[in-house]
Amino acid sequence: MIAKELIEKGRLAKEAAYHLTLASSEQKNGALEKIAVKLLERKDEIIKANELDINDAKDKNMPVSLQDRLLLTSKRIEDMAEGLKQLISLPDPIGEIERMWKTTEGLEIGKMRVPLGVIGIIYEARPNVTVDAAGLCLKSGNAVILRGGSDAINSNKKIAQIIEEAISDSELPAKSVQLIEDTSREVANQMLKLNEYLDVLIPRGGAGLIKNVVENATVPVIETGTGNCHLYVEQDANLEMAKNIVINAKTQRTGVCNAAESLLIHESIASSFLNLVGPELINLGVEIRGCEKCKQILSNSIIATEKDYATEFLDLIIAVKIVKDIDEALNHIRKFGTKHSEAIITNSYSKAKKFQRSVDAAAVYVNASTRFTDGFMFGFGAEIGISTQKLHARGPMGLKELTSFKYIINGEGQIRK
Repeated sequence: MIAKELIEKGRLAKEAAYHLTLASSEQKNGALEKIAVKLLERKDEIIKANELDINDAKDKNMPVSLQDRLLLTSKRIEDMAEGLKQLISLPDPIGEIERMWKTTEGLEIGKMRVPLGVIGIIYEARPNVTVDAAGLCLKSGNAVILRGGSDAINSNKKIAQIIEEAISDSELPAKSVQLIEDTSREVANQMLKLNEYLDVLIPRGGAGLIKNVVENATVPVIETGTGNCHLYVEQDANLEMAKNIVINAKTQRTGVCNAAESLLIHESIASSFLNLVGPELINLGVEIRGCEKCKQILSNSIIATEKDYATEFLDLIIAVKIVKDIDEALNHIRKFGTKHSEAIITNSYSKAKKFQRSVDAAAVYVNASTRFTDGFMFGFGAEIGISTQKLHARGPMGLKELTSFKYIINGEGQIRK
């Protein structure tokens, strides 16, 4: 039996979605502006609620990297508000006519961009997702039902309350954004089958969450993926640049899906590069798990297992493998990669192009950190998540990825013969 909370919120969301379809860009932008203002005005309330979640996380001995994902600071709340302001500045995709043509019968046919309808988002301990999702869904004309994890429930409830109050002061339906407050697994699993009210589900979190949604949902799913991201350092790479990229991709923020988890190094530069980057990684607290050759060069590294190469650590751990050439690196990525973000550091144009054409991932970099795979950094204002599938949406999902199409046809009395 479906929980009453789900049914009622589904009903209200469906009603809100109808009105959002008709909302003007000015109305949607006005609501986003009000949300941004209220988030800043009530920053102290949000931080106080977040402290409850952080204290619970510490009591449960949550890893520090995951506590970082949960933490809201004054700066992070300001960034959330800034993301909404970026969304306001972006063109409204709804109603855009992508193509217009005439048939031999004189029918004028256009392809119009429209909202998906009601979006359900199931996510874990990242309360900033509550704001990102609300903003993107509102701007793209979608109602949204949010189900965050229990780890962030106090933060999410406070943020959702502020968002609903801001929307109530605007010209949009107050129930355009709703939060499921029951964080039980049972209710989450019921949400997967809420076909009567949800048009699409987007899971955002760890491998277990995503696997459960993909395997059990009857509602259509846009799959976001885990990030077992690789850096491959070619024999002709600028080693100082490579070192800086590796340090950034691994340590700048470890508990996120675009952080590097594996390092592949061409055998001809393995010794010089590992002696350059290894000590710095170790000084920053990174545990190096490498192949036999890596162990011979860095005696304080640990022998890696097959499982290590397949793991998204989300922690200060990196798996290292020395390879004989780019083809071995590509094969390794094909075997262990999760189609999220991969990077090569090289001065060879031909190898850079080969890597970008060969690697099957949502984002493929040359001479840059994988940490840039992010809707904000891509100029999308924010993102719902990083899609690692190939149908409909791939990579950071911004406004256009939350839309579909319909065909509009204008005639002058034509009938088919």
